[in-house]
Amino acid sequence: MNGTADPILVEIVEGTLASVEMEVETAIARTARSPMIRDAHDFRAGIHDVRLRKLTGRSYSALVQPIVRDFPIETMRPGDVFFHNDVYLSEGGIGHLPDLCVTVPVFHAGEVVAFVQAFGHHDDIGGAVPGSMPSHARSAFEEGLMVPPIKLWDGGMPNRAALTIMTRNSRMPDSLAGDLDAECSACLMGARRLGELFDRYGRQAVENCFDAIISKTTETFRRELLAKIPEGVHVWEDYAEHDGVDEPRLHTQRITLTVDHAAEAPLTIDFTGTSPQAKGPINHAGDYADGVFLKKWLAPILRNLADTPERMAELDVNEGVVPLIKMVFPEKGTLLTPIFPAPTNARTFVILRLLGVLAGVLAKATGGRMPADQETIRYTGVYGDSDDGPYLMREVLGGGSGGRWYADGEDTIHVVPDSRNIPVEFAEARWPLRVERLGLAVDSGGPGEFRGGLGYDKHIRMLRDASFMSIADRSILSCWGVNGGRAGRPFVVTVDGEEMEGLVDDFPVEAGDIVRVRTTGGGGWGSPYDRPAERVAADVRDGKVSYEGARDDYGVVLSGPRDDLRIDAEATERLRAELRAAVPEDTPFFDRGPGYPRLSGGLPYAEVDTV
Repeated sequence: MNGTADPILVEIVEGTLASVEMEVETAIARTARSPMIRDAHDFRAGIHDVRLRKLTGRSYSALVQPIVRDFPIETMRPGDVFFHNDVYLSEGGIGHLPDLCVTVPVFHAGEVVAFVQAFGHHDDIGGAVPGSMPSHARSAFEEGLMVPPIKLWDGGMPNRAALTIMTRNSRMPDSLAGDLDAECSACLMGARRLGELFDRYGRQAVENCFDAIISKTTETFRRELLAKIPEGVHVWEDYAEHDGVDEPRLHTQRITLTVDHAAEAPLTIDFTGTSPQAKGPINHAGDYADGVFLKKWLAPILRNLADTPERMAELDVNEGVVPLIKMVFPEKGTLLTPIFPAPTNARTFVILRLLGVLAGVLAKATGGRMPADQETIRYTGVYGDSDDGPYLMREVLGGGSGGRWYADGEDTIHVVPDSRNIPVEFAEARWPLRVERLGLAVDSGGPGEFRGGLGYDKHIRMLRDASFMSIADRSILSCWGVNGGRAGRPFVVTVDGEEMEGLVDDFPVEAGDIVRVRTTGGGGWGSPYDRPAERVAADVRDGKVSYEGARDDYGVVLSGPRDDLRIDAEATERLRAELRAAVPEDTPFFDRGPGYPRLSGGLPYAEVDTV
């Protein structure tokens, strides 16, 4: 730090950064053309300083490292816009090729002082199937157009040749062109806003504020969160269930967490024991730039250790978390250290599972003071021809989050912040389909003293012949329950009654067929027999739990119509006593659901599931 920051100015700068980031995202949402960006909001903005540190903490973002690696800062000019989507040349900041990233330098007095960046999941960048996510890919070359860092705009002039190449490779060229134009323009606007901040207060004062913002995060996480984790070594693992090529099996992601409060980096996260890279596209190239992207990606899980939910919501994750975490990666050739050109388009199976692995290992370390397992991203959709030409309807439906030690999980949340499902009215107006139901998936949340959140239940009737696609895990393994809580129900899709696998590229659907999508429920926390019977009755009254679920999962006997439920207290007490007596004494700390024995060769639970 070059000087002391004025505390009032720190607040002004911090608020300005958040405002600029939100303004950039709002501009993109209002001017983009593709449903995935404009409506599903599957994109993010981020602000970084000239030292490549992420300053904002509302959401995650990609990295600036690959840009300055290939384009020295001193060569940059006002009006430059840089672009990349190459997974293996992104330093770990890009997970799959549909994530396109634009970066704009911020100038003050002729020098680069910061960067504004946006990246998002776009409709199509070429490859073997519409949407650029071939579920059976064996190589990155099947997944779409790979673009290493390039200068997309040079001093305010767009590189028309590069834009022409990219749009030529896309099945949705107009949407791609519109989205890129929106992102470039929004980031250029954000760069002007930040430049005004430097002009007003001066570079030294603003950079002192940047240092203060990051240092505050470091000390807050160290003092309020990490101090709650007992010192020692803690181990846990979880699994992806299939990779699109091999038969379903357990693809392990393991974390050995070492906690040493006296160390400069109190947390060491060691991924040794993670499975070899998959033949199919579930790999994630995370072992670049010392794992700096993964550090910021995983750190939000630590916020669950805050004293209250309100305090948790106040804690941002910026570059300040990076010095607190040391990462140890296994040798090249694992799920987290794949060797080019290993495919990566379904890398969410790994990178989102890692959030749960860290939550699980922290649950073991803290006696359960972490939520049960949460929903994970899955992409479902249909593509075909309409009166207006080829179309792609792809949606990222959310699911239930895990029960917590103080509250139920949330229903139908999206693990990507601010993402959302596609509005029914928009879908029906744009594509040849009709949404006949969109509601909660009854009984999908894991039973517990605090119930897991519910997933979606969505029914889509096709009005024309088309093809169905799915990129989804948790179709065999469930979101795990913790501390006596039970697993939630897994993801399932049926087409005209026929159950689909989680990874599907081109299953034919006919006009009149109904595609039913039921997303995952979150895991439960605590014994379901400790949930007050009145709360179970309220769940039944609200349509979240069935009569059968109340009896079989919670031991609560109900009678009467839903609007006039009656609890049979004596029968409930007897049934709960029987169900408690039937719980084995050696029941593990985690419940993975019935899918785990299917893939483990009959083992009821993993060795690491006990405490």
